[in-house]
Amino acid sequence: MNIVMILTDDHAAHAISAYGSAVAATPRIDEIAALGRRFDNCFATNSLCSPSRASILTGTYSHVNGVTTLVTPIDAAQPTFVSQLREAGYRTAMIGKWHMGDGPGHDPQGFDYWDVLIDQGEYVDPRFLSPSGLRTIPGYATDIITDLALAWISSLGAGEPYCVLIYHKAPHRPWIPSPAHRHLYEDPIPLPATFGDDYATRTSSARRAAMRIAEHLTLEDLKEAPPAGLSYDEEALWKYQRFMRDYLRCVASVDDNVGRVVDFLRARGEFDDTLLFYASDQGFFLGDHGWFDKRFMYEESLRMPLVLSCPSRVSPGVVDEMVTNVDWAQTILEAAGVPPHPRMQGRSFWPLLTDSAYAAADGVYYRYWEHDDVFHKAPAHYGYRTGRYKLIYFYNDGMGLPGCGWGAYPPEWELYDLVADPAEVRNVYDDPAYAVVREELKAAMWREQARLGDEPHPSQPKPVDA
Repeated sequence: MNIVMILTDDHAAHAISAYGSAVAATPRIDEIAALGRRFDNCFATNSLCSPSRASILTGTYSHVNGVTTLVTPIDAAQPTFVSQLREAGYRTAMIGKWHMGDGPGHDPQGFDYWDVLIDQGEYVDPRFLSPSGLRTIPGYATDIITDLALAWISSLGAGEPYCVLIYHKAPHRPWIPSPAHRHLYEDPIPLPATFGDDYATRTSSARRAAMRIAEHLTLEDLKEAPPAGLSYDEEALWKYQRFMRDYLRCVASVDDNVGRVVDFLRARGEFDDTLLFYASDQGFFLGDHGWFDKRFMYEESLRMPLVLSCPSRVSPGVVDEMVTNVDWAQTILEAAGVPPHPRMQGRSFWPLLTDSAYAAADGVYYRYWEHDDVFHKAPAHYGYRTGRYKLIYFYNDGMGLPGCGWGAYPPEWELYDLVADPAEVRNVYDDPAYAVVREELKAAMWREQARLGDEPHPSQPKPVDA
């Protein structure tokens, strides 16, 4: 079995037509979903680019792999699913957005070939770093990354099993479309239902976030200043349309290049026997609750799009069970018949894909470590999500970006009933009707922290029944 993972940056599930998007057209990503499985409840365990990538690669949580924030680089010598595959005889490659640090100890390891963008990378004429050094490649990043990946596969000998990670910059900020897609999405884009969320029941921890479309998109993001004379609400709507058009145009380039990979594998006669992933490193707010960006444990940020196919071994369908990005490593290794490293913390969901016995998880644990009071102002928090409820603890303390203070904010709790309130606009933590559920969730979260070896914040006492 060959393994191809296409990963994008900040591509929300609700900007994929296979997930029911009302605005995005992604026929080639949809094709993978139709021929394989669409995961409706795949979650990031730390909704931030570098930490999520580290969890995908190592099969471990942030507190184990050490990549807790954007500025905590990876120790690239630690075991990964790629290093396990390579030891088993696979040829391996990493092409595109690495974004887990660079330099000795942090550049990709465990790969036969690697060629990666510098930090966030550029959309146009991007710089690439490889063992041979740094160079600039003319063109559009999404196309170039695909070119390099397909060229590497073509260079392999007949019958050599391979694993290639094709990691795109798009559709990350500042959303620069390719010339081929700049004509798309000229019609007005519908507003999300929660665009005008007033945060009435949210904690001050959530209300502080500097991620509002109305106030925090920059001129670099928008490419032009809003027209003069607009009211606050009118300017917010103008910024939303401007942002979404460029975002969706970047997605269109991604979709085209996903199609290029599918067509290439078919032409080689390898598509049916290739485990092909399409995913993003986390979700993204697309005007939901008036926000852009990610970081929070709310659904739009927490949920990762994940579709995969391997027609010879996986029948089509939809997976409703909760899985996380920490689970991917062990799933890939089981599919390939390669033992996981004992350090890995996830669990394989390959049995779900092959109709074998599988015990669904009771809940998933999340922790966002990068507390900062300067830039995005997204506070440190952790939480626990079950099929129906979500408990969030904003402990407001911890690891921040350089130069960021932590403020004197008290810990705060939020609780959402995802059946009664799927849009998460009503925090019911203090509602007496949820008192029993609230304490049960606290105990379940504490037990999961203990199982994973994470340390609760000192401000969180151990629940009585944990």
